[in-house]
Amino acid sequence: MPLLGSAAMLLAFDVAPEAIDDHDHWHTHEHLAERLSIPGFLRATRWIALRGQPRYMVLYEVTDIAVLASAAYLNRLNAPSPWTTKTMAHYRNMRRGFCSVTCSFGLGFGHLAVSMRFKPEPGAADALRQGLLHDVLPQLPSKPGIGSVHLLEGAATPQMTNEQRIRGADSGIDWALLLSGYDEDELTKLRHDVLGSSYLERHGAAEVSEAMYRFDYSLSCGEIDA
Repeated sequence: MPLLGSAAMLLAFDVAPEAIDDHDHWHTHEHLAERLSIPGFLRATRWIALRGQPRYMVLYEVTDIAVLASAAYLNRLNAPSPWTTKTMAHYRNMRRGFCSVTCSFGLGFGHLAVSMRFKPEPGAADALRQGLLHDVLPQLPSKPGIGSVHLLEGAATPQMTNEQRIRGADSGIDWALLLSGYDEDELTKLRHDVLGSSYLERHGAAEVSEAMYRFDYSLSCGEIDA
Protein backbone atom coordinates (compact mmCIF):
# COMPACT_ATOMS: atom_id res chain seq x y z
CA MET A 1 0.00 0.00 0.00
CA PRO A 2 1.24 3.55 -0.69
CA LEU A 3 1.10 4.88 2.89
CA LEU A 4 4.36 4.13 4.68
CA GLY A 5 3.12 3.46 8.22
CA SER A 6 0.16 2.24 10.20
CA ALA A 7 -0.74 5.75 11.43
CA ALA A 8 -0.85 9.30 10.16
CA MET A 9 -1.22 12.86 11.36
CA LEU A 10 -3.59 14.85 9.17
CA LEU A 11 -3.63 18.65 9.31
CA ALA A 12 -6.03 21.07 7.64
CA PHE A 13 -5.55 24.82 8.16
CA ASP A 14 -5.39 28.32 6.74
CA VAL A 15 -2.66 30.93 6.99
CA ALA A 16 -3.20 34.69 7.07
CA PRO A 17 -2.90 35.89 3.43
CA GLU A 18 -0.02 38.26 4.11
CA ALA A 19 2.04 35.40 5.61
CA ILE A 20 1.54 32.73 2.92
CA ASP A 21 4.85 33.24 1.10
CA ASP A 22 6.89 33.19 4.29
CA HIS A 23 4.91 30.22 5.59
CA ASP A 24 5.64 28.14 2.50
CA HIS A 25 9.35 29.00 2.67
CA TRP A 26 9.51 28.09 6.37
CA HIS A 27 7.42 24.96 5.94
CA THR A 28 9.63 23.71 3.10
CA HIS A 29 13.06 24.63 4.39
CA GLU A 30 12.75 24.26 8.17
CA HIS A 31 9.54 22.74 9.43
CA LEU A 32 9.18 19.56 7.40
CA ALA A 33 12.86 18.70 7.80
CA GLU A 34 12.53 19.25 11.54
CA ARG A 35 9.52 16.94 11.74
CA LEU A 36 11.07 14.24 9.56
CA SER A 37 14.10 14.12 11.84
CA ILE A 38 11.89 12.80 14.67
CA PRO A 39 12.10 8.99 14.99
CA GLY A 40 9.06 7.33 13.46
CA PHE A 41 8.16 10.14 11.04
CA LEU A 42 8.41 8.65 7.56
CA ARG A 43 7.04 11.10 5.00
CA ALA A 44 5.29 14.48 4.87
CA THR A 45 3.21 15.81 1.99
CA ARG A 46 1.75 19.31 1.61
CA TRP A 47 -1.29 20.00 -0.54
CA ILE A 48 -2.95 23.28 -1.61
CA ALA A 49 -6.70 23.64 -2.14
CA LEU A 50 -8.04 23.91 -5.68
CA ARG A 51 -11.67 23.89 -4.55
CA GLY A 52 -13.02 24.10 -1.05
CA GLN A 53 -11.36 24.99 2.24
CA PRO A 54 -9.07 25.23 4.07
CA ARG A 55 -6.09 26.24 1.93
CA TYR A 56 -3.63 23.65 3.28
CA MET A 57 -3.73 19.92 3.90
CA VAL A 58 -0.63 18.22 5.29
CA LEU A 59 -0.25 14.47 5.75
CA TYR A 60 2.49 13.02 7.97
CA GLU A 61 2.94 9.26 7.67
CA VAL A 62 4.35 7.65 10.82
CA THR A 63 5.28 4.13 11.82
CA ASP A 64 2.53 3.82 14.46
CA ILE A 65 0.28 5.94 16.64
CA ALA A 66 2.75 5.85 19.57
CA VAL A 67 5.12 8.11 17.60
CA LEU A 68 2.65 10.97 18.02
CA ALA A 69 2.84 10.71 21.82
CA SER A 70 6.59 10.12 21.96
CA ALA A 71 8.94 12.24 24.06
CA ALA A 72 10.92 13.18 20.95
CA TYR A 73 7.84 14.61 19.25
CA LEU A 74 6.44 16.38 22.32
CA ASN A 75 9.82 17.88 23.19
CA ARG A 76 10.01 19.38 19.69
CA LEU A 77 6.51 20.84 19.98
CA ASN A 78 7.32 22.41 23.34
CA ALA A 79 10.51 24.08 22.08
CA PRO A 80 9.55 25.83 18.83
CA SER A 81 12.26 27.65 16.90
CA PRO A 82 12.07 31.44 16.52
CA TRP A 83 10.93 31.05 12.91
CA THR A 84 8.23 28.57 13.97
CA THR A 85 7.06 30.92 16.74
CA LYS A 86 6.77 33.79 14.26
CA THR A 87 5.03 31.75 11.55
CA MET A 88 2.53 29.84 13.67
CA ALA A 89 1.07 33.09 14.94
CA HIS A 90 -0.42 33.42 11.44
CA TYR A 91 -2.16 30.01 11.48
CA ARG A 92 -5.95 29.99 11.34
CA ASN A 93 -8.62 27.29 11.83
CA MET A 94 -6.25 24.41 12.53
CA ARG A 95 -7.73 20.91 12.49
CA ARG A 96 -5.31 18.18 13.57
CA GLY A 97 -5.98 14.46 13.75
CA PHE A 98 -3.87 11.61 15.12
CA CYS A 99 -5.21 8.76 13.02
CA SER A 100 -4.89 5.05 12.45
CA VAL A 101 -4.76 3.96 8.82
CA THR A 102 -7.85 1.76 8.65
CA CYS A 103 -7.25 0.81 5.01
CA SER A 104 -5.46 1.75 1.82
CA PHE A 105 -6.38 0.53 -1.65
CA GLY A 106 -4.42 1.17 -4.82
CA LEU A 107 -0.86 2.32 -5.40
CA GLY A 108 1.01 5.60 -5.44
CA PHE A 109 -0.12 9.21 -5.23
CA GLY A 110 -1.38 11.40 -8.03
CA HIS A 111 -0.96 15.15 -8.18
CA LEU A 112 -4.57 15.64 -7.05
CA ALA A 113 -6.34 14.59 -3.87
CA VAL A 114 -9.90 14.80 -2.61
CA SER A 115 -10.26 15.12 1.16
CA MET A 116 -13.50 14.23 2.93
CA ARG A 117 -13.58 14.80 6.69
CA PHE A 118 -16.56 13.60 8.72
CA LYS A 119 -17.70 11.87 11.89
CA PRO A 120 -19.99 8.86 12.27
CA GLU A 121 -23.41 9.41 13.76
CA PRO A 122 -23.81 7.73 17.16
CA GLY A 123 -24.04 3.99 16.68
CA ALA A 124 -23.26 4.16 12.94
CA ALA A 125 -19.47 3.68 12.96
CA ASP A 126 -19.36 -0.09 12.40
CA ALA A 127 -21.86 -0.13 9.56
CA LEU A 128 -20.26 2.91 7.90
CA ARG A 129 -16.80 1.36 8.14
CA GLN A 130 -17.92 -2.00 6.78
CA GLY A 131 -19.76 -0.41 3.89
CA LEU A 132 -16.71 1.61 2.90
CA LEU A 133 -14.25 -1.27 3.30
CA HIS A 134 -16.28 -3.89 1.44
CA ASP A 135 -18.70 -2.14 -0.90
CA VAL A 136 -17.04 1.07 -2.09
CA LEU A 137 -13.33 1.67 -1.55
CA PRO A 138 -11.74 -1.50 -3.04
CA GLN A 139 -13.24 -0.76 -6.48
CA LEU A 140 -12.15 2.87 -6.71
CA PRO A 141 -8.45 2.61 -7.67
CA SER A 142 -9.28 0.72 -10.89
CA LYS A 143 -11.40 3.62 -12.17
CA PRO A 144 -9.93 6.05 -14.74
CA GLY A 145 -8.16 9.00 -13.17
CA ILE A 146 -7.88 7.43 -9.72
CA GLY A 147 -4.76 5.97 -8.10
CA SER A 148 -5.39 5.22 -4.46
CA VAL A 149 -7.81 5.74 -1.58
CA HIS A 150 -7.23 5.77 2.18
CA LEU A 151 -9.52 5.70 5.21
CA LEU A 152 -8.14 7.30 8.39
CA GLU A 153 -9.81 7.15 11.80
CA GLY A 154 -8.95 9.34 14.76
CA ALA A 155 -7.11 7.23 17.34
CA ALA A 156 -5.65 9.64 19.93
CA THR A 157 -6.17 13.16 21.25
CA PRO A 158 -3.21 15.53 20.77
CA GLN A 159 -1.78 17.03 23.94
CA MET A 160 -1.67 20.78 24.40
CA THR A 161 1.85 22.03 23.63
CA ASN A 162 3.61 25.37 23.23
CA GLU A 163 3.20 25.26 19.44
CA GLN A 164 -0.54 24.80 19.82
CA ARG A 165 -0.70 27.68 22.30
CA ILE A 166 0.91 29.97 19.71
CA ARG A 167 -1.70 29.25 17.02
CA GLY A 168 -4.66 28.69 19.36
CA ALA A 169 -6.36 25.46 20.38
CA ASP A 170 -6.62 22.96 17.53
CA SER A 171 -9.86 21.28 16.51
CA GLY A 172 -9.82 17.54 15.95
CA ILE A 173 -10.44 15.22 13.01
CA ASP A 174 -12.64 12.17 13.52
CA TRP A 175 -12.51 10.26 10.21
CA ALA A 176 -11.10 11.21 6.83
CA LEU A 177 -11.08 9.78 3.34
CA LEU A 178 -8.26 10.70 0.97
CA LEU A 179 -8.67 9.93 -2.74
CA SER A 180 -5.60 10.48 -4.87
CA GLY A 181 -5.48 10.59 -8.66
CA TYR A 182 -4.44 12.43 -11.79
CA ASP A 183 -7.64 13.54 -13.55
CA GLU A 184 -9.63 16.38 -12.01
CA ASP A 185 -12.78 15.66 -14.02
CA GLU A 186 -12.80 12.00 -13.01
CA LEU A 187 -12.23 12.82 -9.34
CA THR A 188 -15.08 15.33 -9.48
CA LYS A 189 -17.34 12.78 -11.15
CA LEU A 190 -16.43 10.22 -8.50
CA ARG A 191 -17.45 12.63 -5.74
CA HIS A 192 -20.78 13.29 -7.41
CA ASP A 193 -21.69 9.77 -8.55
CA VAL A 194 -20.07 7.31 -6.13
CA LEU A 195 -18.48 8.67 -2.99
CA GLY A 196 -19.21 12.14 -1.70
CA SER A 197 -21.12 13.90 1.02
CA SER A 198 -24.47 12.50 -0.15
CA TYR A 199 -23.24 8.89 0.08
CA LEU A 200 -21.58 9.43 3.45
CA GLU A 201 -24.61 11.15 4.96
CA ARG A 202 -26.96 8.41 3.74
CA HIS A 203 -24.75 5.82 5.45
CA GLY A 204 -24.38 7.44 8.82
CA ALA A 205 -21.80 10.26 8.51
CA ALA A 206 -22.25 13.78 9.84
CA GLU A 207 -20.40 17.10 9.50
CA VAL A 208 -18.99 16.16 6.10
CA SER A 209 -16.42 18.58 4.69
CA GLU A 210 -15.02 18.13 1.15
CA ALA A 211 -12.18 19.81 -0.73
CA MET A 212 -9.93 19.08 -3.69
CA TYR A 213 -6.18 19.66 -3.40
CA ARG A 214 -3.14 19.77 -5.66
CA PHE A 215 0.22 18.34 -4.65
CA ASP A 216 2.65 21.03 -3.50
CA TYR A 217 5.69 19.47 -1.76
CA SER A 218 6.84 16.24 -0.13
CA LEU A 219 9.79 15.11 1.98
CA SER A 220 10.79 11.68 3.33
CA CYS A 221 12.88 10.67 6.32
CA GLY A 222 15.42 8.97 4.04
CA GLU A 223 16.27 12.33 2.51
CA ILE A 224 16.87 13.78 5.98
CA ASP A 225 19.02 10.81 7.00
CA ALA A 226 21.10 11.19 3.84
